Amino acid sequence: MDQATGRSRGRLTTKIHAIVDAAGKAAALSLTPGQRADITEAEPLLDEVDPEVFIADKAYDADPLIEKLEERGITPVIPSKKNRRNPRKILFSLYKKRNIIERFFARLKQFRGIATRYDKLKSTFLAAVQFVSAIIGIN
Repeated sequence: MDQATGRSRGRLTTKIHAIVDAAGKAAALSLTPGQRADITEAEPLLDEVDPEVFIADKAYDADPLIEKLEERGITPVIPSKKNRRNPRKILFSLYKKRNIIERFFARLKQFRGIATRYDKLKSTFLAAVQFVSAIIGIN
């Protein structure tokens, strides 16, 4: 009975991971416990879709992921972390489009059942997230 809940900042939470297309529609979704690093879900989600560009925040700045993206012919648009020895250059014209992803999550969280997670099981909550994502995609 997997619940996908974990401690993050003192309370039980669940992280929603999504790959969103240019129109703001979810192409792939997954859930993880709150304490798990974001980067752990990047590869499984990328296996479900074949994007040309991967736009993400600094949490995804890791050489192994960037190398795998480049091997697959995907352009990584990930800003470097502050502590990176050799910061990479990115196309900020593409990085500006990250707001599409942020808007998707903002619209997702407008639904009370998603924002507060009433569902106990991971499968039930994931189904609710997928349903709401479909509603967002239609509108």
